[in-house]
Amino acid sequence: MIIGIIIGVIVLIVIIWAISTYNSLVTLRNKTKDQWAQIDVQLKRRFDLIPNLVETVKGYAKHENETLEKVIAARNSFLDAKTPQEEMQANGELSSVLSRLLAISESYPDLKANTNFTSLQTELSQTEDKISYARQFYNDDVLKYNNKIEMFPSNILAKMFGFKLGTYFEANDKEKENIQVKF
Repeated sequence: MIIGIIIGVIVLIVIIWAISTYNSLVTLRNKTKDQWAQIDVQLKRRFDLIPNLVETVKGYAKHENETLEKVIAARNSFLDAKTPQEEMQANGELSSVLSRLLAISESYPDLKANTNFTSLQTELSQTEDKISYARQFYNDDVLKYNNKIEMFPSNILAKMFGFKLGTYFEANDKEKENIQVKF
């Protein structure tokens, strides 16, 4: 009788642990998806600003067409991305060409004085900061999620239920390079 009660309590504890661990894995996975969505919101805001910025620069820097075309191509590349990894790569390319575009403005005093350009530049800068914070929060949540998947004993349930490791949002090689602007 007592052995039956002890076995019953042990089984109950294991069931409660399994339910709790499974629910925490689901919560962490959903939190990483939510954080990725927050990055998407900020990237969308940046992409909405880019055409206005390009049009403003076009009026002042007519011979900078190559840079402007690269900005538009990089923007389109992101919009065509199908997976988070493709989005990360396209984001790196876009960040690189946007830096060049903003550096071009230094050579055009009239452009720097244009209130529309300055306003767009400020909005873009604020959006870049928000993207940076969103990436940081996303990576923090991926770390928690991945730790839960890999640590014993929760790794047993994670493997049983097919939980996959999350992917960090990392800077690619283009984003790590120094920007070279040539006139």
